[in-house]
Amino acid sequence: MSPLILALLAGAVAGLALGALGAGGSILTVPALIYLLGFSPAAATTASLVVVIVTSVTALLAHARAGAVRWRAGSLFAAAGLLPAAVAGALSAHIPEAVLTALFAALSALAGLHMLRRRAPRANGSVTGVRAAGAGAGLGAVTGFLGVGGGFLAVPALVTVLAVPMSAAVGTSLLVVVSNAVVALTARANTAVHLDVTLLLPFLATAVLGAWDGRRLAARASAGTLQRVFGTVLLAVAVAMGATAVL
Repeated sequence: MSPLILALLAGAVAGLALGALGAGGSILTVPALIYLLGFSPAAATTASLVVVIVTSVTALLAHARAGAVRWRAGSLFAAAGLLPAAVAGALSAHIPEAVLTALFAALSALAGLHMLRRRAPRANGSVTGVRAAGAGAGLGAVTGFLGVGGGFLAVPALVTVLAVPMSAAVGTSLLVVVSNAVVALTARANTAVHLDVTLLLPFLATAVLGAWDGRRLAARASAGTLQRVFGTVLLAVAVAMGATAVL
């Protein structure tokens, strides 16, 4: 299969996950760019942030039109995580790539297990400023350190820490994803990496289209189903990335 076809297919899958689950952009894009398209880890994490920003904005607009975004909770998360994300992003440049990959896999596994074990909230719960800011700061630090948008951690945090329903957490997490990804990409502005735009642009195009389809999928699926799918995807990626880090 040619690299162009692989880029088109991988982009569609990443966009579909992001639109349906409010996450999955970086956590699926980074491995795809490295193992399918031959990007270096540094180039893959930088390119993935570009993909995540564009597709997240697309998916966020779709969720917002459906009224599935908790703007207050998302804004608190995003604002609290900006500075930690920038600081952690700068520190990550001094950490070996194998260590970052192992941490990436471990966090994915923990988040996936937590989502699979927890039932979907029956009530909206109360969203306090302190809890939202604390969770957002921690999320920003972790996602900035790993160079990802953070949707794969934002969704579990919104559901489990703030008791936001899964249907609303999916859309709300996209606001956090965009903010963290912009900060992480800005922190990498002075890093010299080569991005193959002949593969990145097709990947980005199908990712955007997939994000719109993902939103329609999310509207038809139950909250419990989304949580199980999300958790399963996280565990599968964690196993694959963990194996790579060890080998």
